[in-house]
Amino acid sequence: LVLYSSSLSIFQNASHFAVNVLATSQQALANKFAKSSDDKFTGVKWVPGLGNAPLLAESVANFQCRSVTRYYGGAHIIFLGAVEAYAYNRKEPLLFARGNYGRFVVGDARHATDDPS
Repeated sequence: LVLYSSSLSIFQNASHFAVNVLATSQQALANKFAKSSDDKFTGVKWVPGLGNAPLLAESVANFQCRSVTRYYGGAHIIFLGAVEAYAYNRKEPLLFARGNYGRFVVGDARHATDDPS
């Protein structure tokens, strides 16, 4: 079984890529990008970042990265980048875990500081 992403060649040939952190209001956009499509950016508001990497409008944060290297492992390729620019705001980030969307719980910091032992 060979899996192929139609976007793979774009990533392999790009000098830069962007990591966009979506907001809770962007769940429909997350679903759009999760599905196979000829042009995932149709109707999506974005501006070009470094190397023309797409920076999505309304996102909580974005990291503009220069492609440094890649690691091949089985059916996967891991792209490693150096962050050259970033932006963020105080919107609530969209969370996806265990197959579902969720929200961060504000004020429950005990998990971050508890000793796991």
